[in-house]
Amino acid sequence: MIVSDKKSPYILGVIPARFASTRLMGKPLANIGGKPMIQHTYGSALKSKLLNKIIIAVDDDKVADVCKSFGAAVMMTPRDVQTGSDRIAIVAKEFPRADIIVNIQGDEPFIKGIMIDQAIEPLLFDESINVSTLAKKIISVDELTSPSIPKVVFDYENFALYFSRSTIPYVRDAKDESEVLEMADIYKHIGLYAFRRESLFRFTSLEQTDLERWEKLEQLRMLEHGFKIKVVVTEFDTFSVDTPDDLKIARRLYSKLKKKKL
Repeated sequence: MIVSDKKSPYILGVIPARFASTRLMGKPLANIGGKPMIQHTYGSALKSKLLNKIIIAVDDDKVADVCKSFGAAVMMTPRDVQTGSDRIAIVAKEFPRADIIVNIQGDEPFIKGIMIDQAIEPLLFDESINVSTLAKKIISVDELTSPSIPKVVFDYENFALYFSRSTIPYVRDAKDESEVLEMADIYKHIGLYAFRRESLFRFTSLEQTDLERWEKLEQLRMLEHGFKIKVVVTEFDTFSVDTPDDLKIARRLYSKLKKKKL
């Protein structure tokens, strides 16, 4: 992590860690290779070169104790918070010096520090950009067809046009899913966000919108209210753990990664 000076914005990374996940109870504490998932995410975030401080936002004493045991700074937040962004806004209010706040999903154990920095960089180089996120080109049919993997389309300046759990864009001339990938560039959304302080608070002050409720994607609230979201295309991949089946895959991925390092 970098040391802040007067000329540099203070950048706060917040990892929301909700215990009572509807699809995977106790998700932050799920064991992957002998460590809780939240520790993997935290360890990856520490490799960012741009974050000044990292806080894990918890809603459960057990999660708080585990996070403290591996040296993380922790803040308790209410259990009834609706979204991860709402949770990080609660933390950000306690850090008035934070100019940029990064929402690092706690269920992304394989996120890379460089990916966090890629999401932050547009806000450092262009003052007109208030929110940024990541996308990765889809190369497999399984990812293309999975509603658990949101897709994003963006304009020629890389500002998001829409996010969906459906395959977007619809490639009319493609005969099957494999041909879709051959004919068009389809991108999955990686749920990492960098916000300017005022934009985060404005976003979380707004009521949920219809598209957000239907798709179950909170970023649609921003689009429906006219926010411009900069999309950074990354060459790096990650894997989100939302279900017991995802957890099994994550454990296999971790085993493969560990063997490569040996």
